[in-house]
Amino acid sequence: MIGAIIMGASLKLISNGISSEYRDMIPQKLTLKNFLSYRDASLDFSGLHTACICGPNGAGKSSLLEAIAWSIWGHSRAGTEDDLIQIGETQMRVDFIFISHGNLYRVIRTRRRGQSGTLDFQIAPLEPDKKAEQIKFTALSQGGVRSTQQKILEHLRLDYDTFINSAYLRQGKADEFMLKRPSDRKEVLGSLLKLDEYDTLVEKAKDISKEYKFKIEQLEQTLTIGELETQKLPEIVAQMTQLEATLGKLQKQQESEQKQLQAYREQQQYRQTCEQLLEGQRQQYHGIKQECDRLQQEIIVTQTQLQQLDFIRQQQEEINAGIVEFQTLQATEETMSLQFQTHQKIQQQLRELQQQQQDKIHQLQRDKDTIETRLESLHKQEQEYQKVLVEQPEVEAGMAQLFQARLRLNELDKLQIEVTPILQEHQRIQGEIDRAQARLSARFDELYTSMHKMQNRLENNRPKLEQELQNLHQTIEEIEKKRTYQNRVTAKGQSRHNHLEKLAHQQQEYESKLAELDKKMEMLGRSFSEENRGDSAPVCPLCDRPLDEHHWNLVMGKHQNQQQEIRDRLWIIREDLARSEQEIAALRVEYTTLQRQISNYEELREKRGQLQARLEGFGSDELQLQQWRDEASQIERSLSDGSHSATLYQQLQQLDLQLQELDYNEQSHALARNEEKRWRWAEMKQIQIRDSQQKLGQLQADKPPMVAQLQSALDQIIYLQTASELQQRIIQLKKQLNESGYNLEDHNQVRVRLREAQQWVRKAEQLKVAESQYPQIQQRLTELRQLNQVRSQDLSGVKSQILLLTKQLEDTPNPRLYISNLEGKIKQQRQQLDQYLSQLGKLQQQRIHLENLSQQQSQQKQELSEYRHQALIYKELAQAFGKNGIQALMIENVLPQLEAETNQILARLSANQLHVQFVTQRSGRSGSAKRKKAKLIDTLDILIADARGTRPYETYSGGEAFRINFAIRLALAKLLAQRAGCALQMLIIDEGFGTQDAEGCDRLIAAINAIAPDFSCILAVTHIPHLKEAFQAKIEVTKTATGSQLHLSV
Repeated sequence: MIGAIIMGASLKLISNGISSEYRDMIPQKLTLKNFLSYRDASLDFSGLHTACICGPNGAGKSSLLEAIAWSIWGHSRAGTEDDLIQIGETQMRVDFIFISHGNLYRVIRTRRRGQSGTLDFQIAPLEPDKKAEQIKFTALSQGGVRSTQQKILEHLRLDYDTFINSAYLRQGKADEFMLKRPSDRKEVLGSLLKLDEYDTLVEKAKDISKEYKFKIEQLEQTLTIGELETQKLPEIVAQMTQLEATLGKLQKQQESEQKQLQAYREQQQYRQTCEQLLEGQRQQYHGIKQECDRLQQEIIVTQTQLQQLDFIRQQQEEINAGIVEFQTLQATEETMSLQFQTHQKIQQQLRELQQQQQDKIHQLQRDKDTIETRLESLHKQEQEYQKVLVEQPEVEAGMAQLFQARLRLNELDKLQIEVTPILQEHQRIQGEIDRAQARLSARFDELYTSMHKMQNRLENNRPKLEQELQNLHQTIEEIEKKRTYQNRVTAKGQSRHNHLEKLAHQQQEYESKLAELDKKMEMLGRSFSEENRGDSAPVCPLCDRPLDEHHWNLVMGKHQNQQQEIRDRLWIIREDLARSEQEIAALRVEYTTLQRQISNYEELREKRGQLQARLEGFGSDELQLQQWRDEASQIERSLSDGSHSATLYQQLQQLDLQLQELDYNEQSHALARNEEKRWRWAEMKQIQIRDSQQKLGQLQADKPPMVAQLQSALDQIIYLQTASELQQRIIQLKKQLNESGYNLEDHNQVRVRLREAQQWVRKAEQLKVAESQYPQIQQRLTELRQLNQVRSQDLSGVKSQILLLTKQLEDTPNPRLYISNLEGKIKQQRQQLDQYLSQLGKLQQQRIHLENLSQQQSQQKQELSEYRHQALIYKELAQAFGKNGIQALMIENVLPQLEAETNQILARLSANQLHVQFVTQRSGRSGSAKRKKAKLIDTLDILIADARGTRPYETYSGGEAFRINFAIRLALAKLLAQRAGCALQMLIIDEGFGTQDAEGCDRLIAAINAIAPDFSCILAVTHIPHLKEAFQAKIEVTKTATGSQLHLSV
């Protein structure tokens, strides 16, 4: 049965790897924008069957193919996608149109530096008559890049790994399969066939087998413990009989002590009532006492107020005399206030008139000062104008010289008008010559600096980069091995973690069940102890049904049995939990150690990509260096012989001849200009003299009126201070002020006496209040004395009640100590009774558990047999899905097909001279020569035969080895495509053909032409001229200063 299960699973998995669906991918058009070395390029694949992608090393041939893979799957050889963007640019774009499943698809992937990219996916019906620009595409893009990528995989049904191992023969990977050890070849082949899925099935089968093993261990332990427990049954029955007799005695003793305790409690209740009444009387006594004290204090306060009012009433005559004096002073102060107002009014008028007089004098004074200032200014101007008029004879002589200089300058200006166009043309040509020389000199200096820097960089950096890249390759290979081992540790840790969670869940379930059983057993024990004293049977607290002693014992025993079983299982689970946690801790430490060792993996990969890109750029740098050298030599020759501006030099000589004929001298013209400027001062001075004569006449006419205005201002000031009407009014007001008779000092003395007399007004008001309040306060004092007498009588009555209650408490003894002792004794007996009941319940549970345990053991033995059977099945399944099971069988089934396909291709490449054979088993080395049969060892040897026989792969020449590698690689590609369900329609060969001689190259070309009918498009990458000429369609790649360029020739 197990064999049938394994065979069925194997056939199912094998059949899932092959599909009859027709899947292909035929390129139509590729458009690049700032991708690696391509700034702006486009390639149309329409009509191409077999084509050669050619060009020098580093031109960007492989980058063209990388663009196809990046556009569809987003994968590339670069460490990060930003490294794919051309240096100096901020974004890139790849647009790829291809045919698949009878439809036309379009993928547009873009990326902006430092940001996330975008991905567009479109579809259109296949219309061969239309160009790609004329076809209308329909969008299939989803919400984001990840969902759109998944949509592409759903339509294409071809992942990146299958593509690079089938349709894309990448550079440097041809001999990878052959150079590995025979044991490693199987792993490589299994990885290509995606047999690692069976490793997942192996782990699942092992996990299920471990679960069954754990269940087997639990059941075995449970059965062993059950057999030991069944031997305790007689001893438990004897203990139950003894406990039941002891319980009867304790219950009778407890009933007697309960009656005595009730009597003591009634006596204590009587004492508590008396104590409460006594406390109430005492509180009432204190309240009345406080009220009597308050009344006594209020009586004292009222008597004091009455005495104060009587004292004020006795001062009535003195107060009346003081009121008469206050009224007299008040009348005097009012009269003097009227005099003060009249005095203040006269002073205010006097101040206003004096201010008016002063303002007018100040205004006249300001007018006088202004006139004096203007007269002084006119005097200074008159002196300055006189100085200017003294220079008039000298100025007239200068004007004559200026006239002669301007006549000479006019003659030279006319001649200059004829010469100026010629001079401007002369300067323009000379400027062009100078600028041409400057540009060439600057370019020469720039080229020299660039050549020097690039030469130093090529000489110093290239060997270091090559050595650094080699060291980096070795480091990355070691880290990748550690990453693989870390993945295994992670998978194992996850498995143990899942097992730990399962155990924790089981532990929680068992603890919940145990708590529920404890609660049920407590309810059963309490119900039985409370109802055991009655005549009727106790009621089950779980189902509300009558429960006699026999059934109660059965229920308790069953619960005890379940309780013990759960505790046993909990013990086993906790042991396994501790063991699993230790394993996880060890795995975690190992994982942390590995993580530290591989933490710089991505950084190293990124650095490797950068180094490779820098090395690829050295080829273009050498070409650029030679171009710069040629350009510098040409510039140097041009500067030395003047050939860069020969025509301009001829034009310059003709202009020099024309200037000589006109006899124009710029220096003489400049001297004439200077002479005219030297005498130009006379013209300016003549203008000043005329202006001064005019202004001097105006000044002499303005001076007399200003002198008359100054004298008038002085006369008005004297009149205001002596004989004006304003001065007369001021004298009259001063006279009225002296005659008013008001004295400020007498007025202040009256005000002081009036303020002192105001106290009699306040005392008169107090006397009025005293006359009205005296009878009321006298009545209030009588009422307080009467109330104080009544409350004193109440205080005596309460005091008598307190004495009576105190005597009653003294006559009744306090039973508190007896009650405390009896309660402690009853509590102790109750605890002892509960302990006996608990022990009896446990014994009953144990008896029921032991009786049921024998019945459960037969069922557990059947489960144990079934678990062992299932564990055996999954153990064998783990072996069947392993490396030596189905995986080996699938490789055995694939190898004949791979061998036939390889030999078919190799026959075309070698004219039927080479043949390969795949061997999966060989005899091991026997330690004893007498053994008849040696042990067979699993391997994957590749035997290569030619006309001379079979010999090792290393003995073949480079060209023969390449043909063998190429045939095996191509056969692997076709095989993987068929297993993925693809009808392989596109083949990309990015391999070096440098090891082939002319005949070998011809055979490779013949082989490519022979397999061409099997493909819709074959692209071969090479830089060998002989191979390039063998293809009718060539895609030439050249690298320029602006980036890589494409040229298609058919």
